[in-house]
Amino acid sequence: MERVAVIGVGMTQFARERPAETAADLVFEACTRALEDARLSIEDVDVVITGSNDFFDGRTISSMAVMDACGSYDKNVSTVEGDGTFGAAHALMRVLAGWGTVLYCAHHKGSESVMPLITNAMFDPIFERFLGIEAVTSAALQARAYMDRWGLDEETLALVSVKNHGNAFRNPVAQLPLETTVEDVMGSPYIADPLKRLDCAPVTDGAAAVILADREHARSAGSRAVRVRGVGYSCDAFHLGDRDLADPSALRDAAARAYRGAAIDDPARQIDLAEVSEVFGYMELMWCEGLGLCGPGEAGEMTASGRTARDGDIPVNVSGGCLSANPVLVSGLNRVIECVLQVRGEAGEHQVEGVRTAVAQGFNGPCGQSQCVWVLGGEE
Repeated sequence: MERVAVIGVGMTQFARERPAETAADLVFEACTRALEDARLSIEDVDVVITGSNDFFDGRTISSMAVMDACGSYDKNVSTVEGDGTFGAAHALMRVLAGWGTVLYCAHHKGSESVMPLITNAMFDPIFERFLGIEAVTSAALQARAYMDRWGLDEETLALVSVKNHGNAFRNPVAQLPLETTVEDVMGSPYIADPLKRLDCAPVTDGAAAVILADREHARSAGSRAVRVRGVGYSCDAFHLGDRDLADPSALRDAAARAYRGAAIDDPARQIDLAEVSEVFGYMELMWCEGLGLCGPGEAGEMTASGRTARDGDIPVNVSGGCLSANPVLVSGLNRVIECVLQVRGEAGEHQVEGVRTAVAQGFNGPCGQSQCVWVLGGEE
């Protein structure tokens, strides 16, 4: 992994809806910013990879609608359909296969999607889909299983919402900065017990892009190049009934693979900051445990004690996380970009002092079925 670095990043402003822009407009904005950040032109890019989804975009071969916008003309092109951490991992593989520079972009217009109908389609068509289960209701099952396993209450889950919406005030691209309290979260309407509106990520429009490069091309970026120290991914069983929903085993396995590449054996001590995909508040607690930032069942207490706050010893989602902007497919890529900015010391008002090693996490499928982990930064 030491042969690959992130040399350019770009994100759009995230909003509930951006009706004046098409998906191609958002992709062009993100890719232009990533190229400017890398101080490259599109002619300097060898491979272009897009992240899109036919269901979300409402068209077949959805990637075709953004090919011009990301500068793929006359270039080697790949298309992926999943969370941005996985798409970026594909870009990483292209660099490792011998390509010098790879641009990966992902987009999502949640305002043009009917999320319950679309996410219902990810379940088994014979036994599960007809029940009406979708992303939120399946997450509610997982949240309840996790709470029952460790004796957590809804107020503990609400702490994540309060922290992350508050963090979003320091992030200029965040969609939903809120001054809120545990009482506010508890008073928001239930979407699917035990999840309430403020426990759930918003609908979001936006795009993001990264440029990865081999060692030779990364030299031109100097100290602004952030090394990819380790990447790992893993997948759990498809059927919810075949899994222990309270145990983030796929994430634990993915993290172990990433940490092995990064020579990390004590993540709670060696990792300075984490950006995780907490599409629902309880997920931040589960993902912290799966990443080894604390022991099983300890994330609630860790959050309540302030250890995951911006000024805590293991800051988590200082950007505001997915609860403050959740463009599906882009969310995990945002986590990677936020870690890159933190390692560079360029995160602006939400910069955490002394970040040398950061971890980003994203997932695909219901209840975190498949997990991807990135470790970014310099030497220990």
